[in-house]
Amino acid sequence: MSTQISVRLSDGLVAQLDALVSSGGARSRAAIIESALERELRARIYAREAEVLAAAPRDPELDEWVSAAASTVTWDD
Repeated sequence: MSTQISVRLSDGLVAQLDALVSSGGARSRAAIIESALERELRARIYAREAEVLAAAPRDPELDEWVSAAASTVTWDD
């Protein structure tokens, strides 16, 4: 299910959305906005999780595992 909402965007952003859609880079304006919003919400969740982990006491037994896991993470958007 989805809900339609109205969003006010600058003319420049709308022009960029339209160019992306017309070039075949995206299905629709809504698809681009939905993807961007999902990415932003995930980033906020991850940032909050990082804050919680940073505040937690360190567990020396997990250091090697954390280092290995961290080496596989990419931060490319």
